[in-house]
Amino acid sequence: MTTKQIDYCIELAHTESFSRGAENMFVSQPTFSYQIKLLEEEVGFQIFVRNGKGASLTPAGQQFVTYLSNMRQEMKRAIEQGQNFSAKYQDNISISLMVRQAIYFLPEAIKEFETNDPGVLITPLFQYENGIDSFLKNESDIVFALEEQTKQLAGTNVHQLFQSHVYLVCDRNDPLAEKNLITDADLYGRTLMVGGGSPALLRSIQQKLIASGKIEYFNSPNHDTTHINIATGKGICLSPGFLNDHSGQYAWIPYDCKDTFSCVLCSHKADQRKSVQSFIATLQKIYSDVVAFPL
Repeated sequence: MTTKQIDYCIELAHTESFSRGAENMFVSQPTFSYQIKLLEEEVGFQIFVRNGKGASLTPAGQQFVTYLSNMRQEMKRAIEQGQNFSAKYQDNISISLMVRQAIYFLPEAIKEFETNDPGVLITPLFQYENGIDSFLKNESDIVFALEEQTKQLAGTNVHQLFQSHVYLVCDRNDPLAEKNLITDADLYGRTLMVGGGSPALLRSIQQKLIASGKIEYFNSPNHDTTHINIATGKGICLSPGFLNDHSGQYAWIPYDCKDTFSCVLCSHKADQRKSVQSFIATLQKIYSDVVAFPL
């Protein structure tokens, strides 16, 4: 299967016309039709049902073209990334994090690092659920994690980054948004969003509040859904400070709790590149120099 055949197949699925598909791909209709025929022979099933000069997808063809379209987009991105890399860089460091705001100062760190090491490209990878698994498969060089997640990781160096506190998140028009510190008593009678892959520390705080019998709770599948539920008035939530995007859309008020989340970076012990250690040190320095920034 060639990229040309993939493109022809996707185009025919869109136009449902051999003549228009050939015209759009700047080839003759016989050439266009022949490549589609070769592709069907290779995959071993009929992709299109012919009707005169037109064609429509078979059920198997619909599934196949969906996969091809996604694969073609991934291929396009890979080519573009390769072109960018080959033109300017000699090395690449990939860093996996659950969401962009988890390492709020990542853009600043990349800018500072690439000023000193212009030949090294920093590539962020956003993996909300499987970042550590991807890291263990060597699909990333560095991963942002909570220290509690790293206890059983073999072949890994753990680098301290910052301590993140617990915050109450609510609508900016909520009366709680006027407070400087939230206590358990402030939450009594309210509905708390829980679940959604909460870290162990946060789950224990949620369970303590639920066990008091003085609050209602509502299961929310993930962080983004929780924020939508807050915006629609379904409730409030407790969240680690590192998930704050600082957009001002919601109020983030410190919660009266001494426990914190230990946020770390993990690297592979086998990766001895000085550039990796230098980039981690750049991030650590930025966070150590932070003054009066809510984490």
